[in-house]
Amino acid sequence: MKIRTLLVDDEPLARERLRGFLKTESTVEVIGECSSGTEAIATIRATTPDLVFLDMQMPGCDGLQVLAELPEEKRPAIIFATAHERFAVDAFDVAAVDYLLKPFDRERLQQALRRAQEHLRRHRDAAKTSPAPSDKPDRITVKADGRLVFLTPAEIVRVEASDNYVTLHLTTGRLMVRETMSAIETRLGPVSFARINRSAIVRLDQIREIQPALHGDYTVILRDGTHLPLSRSLRGELGRFAGERTT
Repeated sequence: MKIRTLLVDDEPLARERLRGFLKTESTVEVIGECSSGTEAIATIRATTPDLVFLDMQMPGCDGLQVLAELPEEKRPAIIFATAHERFAVDAFDVAAVDYLLKPFDRERLQQALRRAQEHLRRHRDAAKTSPAPSDKPDRITVKADGRLVFLTPAEIVRVEASDNYVTLHLTTGRLMVRETMSAIETRLGPVSFARINRSAIVRLDQIREIQPALHGDYTVILRDGTHLPLSRSLRGELGRFAGERTT
């Protein structure tokens, strides 16, 4: 069985060089490439690769943040491939299989692949007796004022767009982060949250009422009293917003 592999690096030339090395490896199947951390999180959740070659520093969401978004039982084998030696200790703290320092050669890559194969073998054996993982994220990690902030979904009441930032309205206050609404929506997942209009995402259990407004529009009222418009394109999902879900 081939190792389904994802390449994550914001530099196209770095991805091309790595892809060229892997073409000659009969045990590896490259299933995709990502140029950012947020894209990687969504792709890993959607495609469940066996192995990810992950750059450490990328715009928006770095390699450590990518791992922080993935519960341990859902994580693929990770080989960091980066030009920054100073992150090696952090990489092994999060149980990376290997740490390739750019520029690396084919022999060093093959050594990392052998370690990944052994890692996957051990985890496949262990998975035979493990319970199926949940599709609900355990936590998300955001950057705010140079800090990494770890949040559980239960702490987030709603998310609102604010120019080039998004504001997370929490049970304990507010937090402004430089991310896109689409990236946050992907990371929160569809189980507990819903985007009710272009500028707002709400946690479903925070919806208290959905009231008709003028001209056939609707207003979503949250438990904290916040009134938000419901996009006309999303009226068909009124039942889901109200909590009438089968999953």
